[in-house]
Amino acid sequence: MPAQFSNLYNTQSPMNTSIPRRQFLQSSTAVIALPTLVSVGFRRFASAAAPATPAKRLIFLGFGWGITEDTWYPDITKPGPDYELPLGLKPLERHKKDFSVVQGLWNKYSNEGHWGSTMWLTGANRYAQPGQSFHNSISADQVAAAQLGLGTRFSSLQFNGSEKGDGSGHGPGLSMAWNVSGKPVGGQNGPLAAFHRLFAKDSTPIEQQRAMLAKRRSVLDAVLDNAKSLRRGLAKQDNAKLEEYFQSIRDIEIRLAKDEQWIGVPQPKAPIPEPKPEANGLEEIKLIYDIMIAAMQTDSTRVMTFRQPVNTLLTALGIKVHPHDMSHYVTTLGEKLDASQRRDIAQSELLAGFIDKLKATKESNGSSLFDHVALAYGSNIRTGHHLSNCPTILTGRGAGIKLGQSIVAPKDTPLCNAWLTMLHGIGVEAERHGDSTGVLTALQA
Repeated sequence: MPAQFSNLYNTQSPMNTSIPRRQFLQSSTAVIALPTLVSVGFRRFASAAAPATPAKRLIFLGFGWGITEDTWYPDITKPGPDYELPLGLKPLERHKKDFSVVQGLWNKYSNEGHWGSTMWLTGANRYAQPGQSFHNSISADQVAAAQLGLGTRFSSLQFNGSEKGDGSGHGPGLSMAWNVSGKPVGGQNGPLAAFHRLFAKDSTPIEQQRAMLAKRRSVLDAVLDNAKSLRRGLAKQDNAKLEEYFQSIRDIEIRLAKDEQWIGVPQPKAPIPEPKPEANGLEEIKLIYDIMIAAMQTDSTRVMTFRQPVNTLLTALGIKVHPHDMSHYVTTLGEKLDASQRRDIAQSELLAGFIDKLKATKESNGSSLFDHVALAYGSNIRTGHHLSNCPTILTGRGAGIKLGQSIVAPKDTPLCNAWLTMLHGIGVEAERHGDSTGVLTALQA
């Protein structure tokens, strides 16, 4: 059984009233809760009183095209709390004691200089499957969602910038999230779609909603029966592909089960106004940050990712340099370097504003959202096509990690060691993640 799912059997988990082991199915790739039985757990969550201690949350904020190397990273020779913030991080000065910059982390299998987020949360080897030119594995957010997402309307939420095209600097994927089979998980494109996903009211009568779900189940059952009939006589390679297909069906079953259990539970009232249809890159990022705060306020989800726009951010800043050209400022200074540095400062200002709101938003017990969130900010790309020393900022008190530090990891430390440390910190006891070799002890408080 994959270690990242072993916590489903932990009797200390939120589903602690001893759901029998037989209520789970194990495949070659995952442990899957049976849809007809997990409803018991979902009902418990929907009817349970709010916990006395606020829930843990996990957030990943990723961007493409990297950073300006000479003016973003702190001096590597001066680790610890007394480091000087470089130009690119200056807007974060007021929060210096509440975040750590980690250097020396990388995904050793990464080999594509235009992919800022495709493998960022997975650490996967794209060539791990013989005969295939692309392979991915589960992302850290989805490992967390398997546990933290059991009690919320949405197991996780994926937000994307609304910019179109392949020039985002992020690489393949529908969001930053990848499921247990390494398949892309869809996201909400832009603030308006994200707002509607969270707060749009469904006026469809409840019985009609139930009938629609029953029809979807019926279609799914027919598809599953047909797929099973194909299994006999297939070659080993074909069986492997068919297993991927079964996994997709299981994923749909789980989503249907959760949808069924939330029928009749009203969408929460939005604590923010509906965003306007169009927003420039600067305002778009601010709006998504506001929507993420609202999602936590209403406990709609506890796991979120945001694949941030860079192209439209540059446009909003009045920068006319193409983002790909900007990321190659090393060979041509001047306008490209200036654009890269202005981008860094703008992104840091936006992150500082988000941290402001996390600290200012109170939980029911008087603590703040910041006290219970674990947040990672960064990219798989350093600068240009360089993929080592991934820019990494970690903040929030939710994972119990060291804050206020400039941390230099030992040579060849996997980025996934940081993700594993964060997962452990929020109570997800995965044995490993991606290419991790263990937790990053320098991060542990």
